[in-house]
Amino acid sequence: MSRRKSTRAQEYKMIGTLMACAFMSCVLFCRVSANPVRSKATDVCPDSNDTSKRAKTDANDLQIESVLKLYLPREVAIKDDTIRLGEISIIGNNQAKGGLADKAVKIPLGRITMPGQEIVIERSMILSRLACSGIPASKVKLTGAEKITVRKQQKIIKGSEFVELACAFLKKNPPPGSACQWNAIRIPKDLALPDTSKDIKLSSRLVGSTVKNQARVRVTVVQNGKQIDECEVIFRLKYNCRKAVTLIDIPAGEVISSKNVKIENVISNYPEVVNWKPPYGLIAKRPLPANAAIRPHMVGPLKPAVIVGRNQNVVIRIERPLLLVTAIGKTLQEGRVGEHIKVRNLNSQRIILAKVKEDGTVEPVF
Repeated sequence: MSRRKSTRAQEYKMIGTLMACAFMSCVLFCRVSANPVRSKATDVCPDSNDTSKRAKTDANDLQIESVLKLYLPREVAIKDDTIRLGEISIIGNNQAKGGLADKAVKIPLGRITMPGQEIVIERSMILSRLACSGIPASKVKLTGAEKITVRKQQKIIKGSEFVELACAFLKKNPPPGSACQWNAIRIPKDLALPDTSKDIKLSSRLVGSTVKNQARVRVTVVQNGKQIDECEVIFRLKYNCRKAVTLIDIPAGEVISSKNVKIENVISNYPEVVNWKPPYGLIAKRPLPANAAIRPHMVGPLKPAVIVGRNQNVVIRIERPLLLVTAIGKTLQEGRVGEHIKVRNLNSQRIILAKVKEDGTVEPVF
């Protein structure tokens, strides 16, 4: 009995050992086989993540493409007269071709009708035009300036350029009257040319002026062989002149000479009088203070001495070839040589006008 029990115990022990070994083998086998499965799962997961990311990216791209992005600058110069949205804005680079961008660039926003004209376009106007073209504001994203100032590309000729050209013309062709200086008193406005062509020529010519101390230069603008505009530059002229200035106080009736008057060279607004000469030998009509410029009305010729006095008997004489007539008369006023005075003929008592002669006689004036 005891031997059978020990034999069965040994069998149970061996069976337990075998089962333990089998269990351990199963455990080890499962771990080894689990590793490749996990590696495959790991390989699959990144692909699924990438796919989801790509899907999100594609969705974002679709969302971006469905929104029109426009950047608005402050000022824009265009080539044509018609203002279009594509010319005055910068459309985002991620806009798909054939989508909203292609539709937006052709939308008109106005028209420039005059050279130099500026048109201000606000965001509200852009959104309104986009909405009229089927692009609602919810699909538009505007950045940049709130207003855009639009002008046409053009060439500007400034008024100062016209003045410089006219001055150069006067230097080569001085105006009459010995003008030495000229200052522009009327500067033309800037000229805006709609075409930026370089074939532009300016020519100048002198035109008549009704004002004595002014010169008018007309500048003509020629483009591509055709006159397109002209303007005038008006100058005030300056002249080299001489004037007499008193050196000392000169009383009335004193003779003007180089001792009491000097001659100075000055620049005047008016040309010098023709045949001007120093007033030497004339007499002062009124007192002249020192350092005063002598005007023509301030001096006069030296009067000759009185030949006949008033109420004086004189000979009235008429002398012609083969004829001599004399009579006695009485002067009614004093007279100098060459002056005309009234004389009463004592024989006829008639009053006649007679010219005083150098010998003291008078000759009737008929």
